[in-house]
Amino acid sequence: MFNTQNYDVAIVGGGMVGLATALGLAQADLKVVVIDAGQTREVTGEPRLRVSAINKASQNLLEHLGAWQHLDPARLAPYRKMQVWDQGGLGKIGFDARQLSEQHLGTIIENDAISFALAKCVAEQDKISYLENQRLERIAFGEREAWLTLANGDNLSAALVIGADGANSWVREQCKIPLTFWDYGHHALVATISTELPHGATARQVFLEEGTLAFLPLYRDNLCSIVWSVPPARANELLALEPEQFSRSLTAAFDGRLGLCRLESEVQSFPLRMRYARHFARHRLLLAGDAAHTIHPLAGQGVNLGFLDAASIIEVVSELAQEGKDIGQYANLRALERWRKADALEMIAAMEGFKRLFAGGNPLKRAVRDLGLNLVDNVPGLKTVFIQQAMGNKLSLPRLCQADR
Repeated sequence: MFNTQNYDVAIVGGGMVGLATALGLAQADLKVVVIDAGQTREVTGEPRLRVSAINKASQNLLEHLGAWQHLDPARLAPYRKMQVWDQGGLGKIGFDARQLSEQHLGTIIENDAISFALAKCVAEQDKISYLENQRLERIAFGEREAWLTLANGDNLSAALVIGADGANSWVREQCKIPLTFWDYGHHALVATISTELPHGATARQVFLEEGTLAFLPLYRDNLCSIVWSVPPARANELLALEPEQFSRSLTAAFDGRLGLCRLESEVQSFPLRMRYARHFARHRLLLAGDAAHTIHPLAGQGVNLGFLDAASIIEVVSELAQEGKDIGQYANLRALERWRKADALEMIAAMEGFKRLFAGGNPLKRAVRDLGLNLVDNVPGLKTVFIQQAMGNKLSLPRLCQADR
């Protein structure tokens, strides 16, 4: 006989979305296991290359879960302003938190720092079993429960499995969930750079003929994280450059807005692809975060969309449990699936629209871009709507993402 450990929820993936979901469900008194192929580590020293622009809705979630308090304030980079412009045209737009009487629009934080803060909270929860450096080998779904077998031979069962194991989700593959997929035809280059002029707590993005370039302010006045979206051939050219040559190319692409740039880290590259799972839910299964959807990093909303998944799952599943309903029954998860698919489709469509509008140097398209950017910049009501969207303030926010619960 196998000795099987029983849980209410098994979460596969110990990244930001998986850990946030686990924490919220455990706080709602559900017994949770997290199966993580890697492990979290404290973030020290130079900035990590992967960072996120955490909006107010995601900050609210992290605060309500108790994780925000575990973030090192010295490594947080709140930004008060955003500047966007079209390099080849006259279009530009600027946002300022003071227009909404807010202190900041969002905060740039290293992904690993968020994961570590969440992991510290998870360690304090006796309702969570956190299995690090453990791989899932088999998964099977029955009428009343799901069975999971780890690579070390351990067996688990759960009423609900949540696949939060990233864009190349093993859970999604094993469950043979079809994927709507297209390649954006761009690679994103990420690096840490220093600038001659201070960033002034301002996030900046320029639309280039070949793609986009974002400068995200970090926790030192002259330090930024860049996300440079270019075609694959151009990405290879840039990766082959010496640091000094890369720095000169970067300074030129950014119109010298912050003076001379200097590369302070390695440069990493990854292909940009849109993924949208045909099903976000099945009997005893939910997909969350990148396992369900990936979007273009154009507006830096991928992680925030994942946190919306986490908060929505926490809200619906905990309510089902409190009402004594089966938390893994597909009929009970359908409304949650529709909610998450609608939010994801809205974001995918918006990012695709922006990408198509700002791609290339067609004169007519450039004129439309200039008109649109300048119109938004000069119409206060319209501009407020855009700022609110950037901050994650929308009508259908889960309770954990709202400022007051």
